Parts: sequence; structure tokens; C-alpha cells
Amino acid sequence: MTVLIGLSSYMEQAAMGLWDRPAAVLPRVYSDCVVGTGAAFVALPPQPPTLDAVSRVLDAIDGLIVTGGKDVDARLYGQEPHPENDAPRPDRDQWEIALVRGAIERDLPFLGICRGLQILNVALGGTLIQHLPDVIGSNRYSYGGAVFADNPAITEPGSRLASIVGDRVTVKSYHHQAIDRVADGLTVSARGDDAVIQAVDVDGMTFGVAVQWHPEESPDDLRLFAALVDAADARLAH
Repeated sequence: MTVLIGLSSYMEQAAMGLWDRPAAVLPRVYSDCVVGTGAAFVALPPQPPTLDAVSRVLDAIDGLIVTGGKDVDARLYGQEPHPENDAPRPDRDQWEIALVRGAIERDLPFLGICRGLQILNVALGGTLIQHLPDVIGSNRYSYGGAVFADNPAITEPGSRLASIVGDRVTVKSYHHQAIDRVADGLTVSARGDDAVIQAVDVDGMTFGVAVQWHPEESPDDLRLFAALVDAADARLAH
């Protein structure tokens, strides 16, 4: 049976022929990577995160990817927003936090990408560095202008992530925030050469991995997507 992966998606103003209105959208690179592993996908745009809606969605999919996007609202972790932050998107924040918590509860294979890592940390009670240049003194992780930066991620020996990508990998970065206080239930699995957290494993999950970088921008390396799909396939078989 083909594995079905849910991809959280955006609700954005979009032009479609004569129409210019809010629509559920997602960069195709994400779905291409899922399809490239032999799995199928379904988009999960923001909607009211009722218990029943979240349960029905998670019961229907075999794995979950929370994708990149706008900054998580700083008020969700008890801080006032930094002037450089994106305007809050409470619809997406609330929906994805509910999906992540539900996935952990079900041990549903989970992959967080960039914002997905941050949503995971905030959902479990952690905090974020709101503007990395204030801390590290450079914009090495976000050049702006839709240009991805190359940076190293150095994995922790014995981590789930290390078993997938090895001890060091060059990654595509586009973020100005990062994990500050790590939430209970997460273990750091990779850092940059400047000690900025680049990935975490979710304690106790069969497969729970979140990375600060954008693996969908390296379509010749599908190891993270394939690992998620393999875990989903194994769960489906049982």
C-alpha cells in the first residue's frame, strides 16, 4: 500500500487566472521530494484545530511533515515580537501546533522543516532566538532575496539524525530564528559550527526528526524524506 504523507501548507493570497484571492498553496519542491520517495501526499492547509478535525486528519495519514514559512508568533512562547519578525499567522500556528502534538501522542512519523522545527519546540514549551544576527553577528543563515545559504550541520553521535545523514552535512539555510531553550522531550541532534541548534530528535518517538534547514532544496538528497516514508511504511505494515 502506498504511504500517504501529510504536508502542512500555507493559506496565502494567490493569483489564478482572473482570480486573486486567498488559497491553499505549497511550493512544489516539498511534494516532489515526497513523490520522489515513492509515497503519495496530501496538503493540510490551516483550519480550525478542533480535536475531531485534528484526529480525523492524523488518522488518515501515515506520516506528517510540517513545512517552512513565516515566523511563529513570539507571544506563544511568552515574548514580545522582534521588529524583524513576520506578521503573526495565528491560523497556521494553531493548526500546526495541534497537528504536532497529535502526531507525538500517536507516534505518527514526523519530520519538521525550518519553521516545522520551531513549531515543534514551541508546541512543547520551548523558546526561540527571535533574530539570530543579534546573537551571532551575521546573516549567514538568511541572505534574503530568496537566496539559500550553504552552512554545515554537525550531528550528535548516536542520534537518529546521524544515522540518516552521517556526522556532517552541508545544508540549505533560510532562517533568521533558531531554538533558544530546548523543550522537554526533545534532544539536540545537530548544531552548526557556531553552536546554533540545527536539528532535534523527539524523545520516545519511533521517528520524530526536525531540522532547521531546507532539505527540499536539495532534491538530489532525499535521505530525510526517505527515512520518514520508511518509518511510515513500517508503521502501516503493523
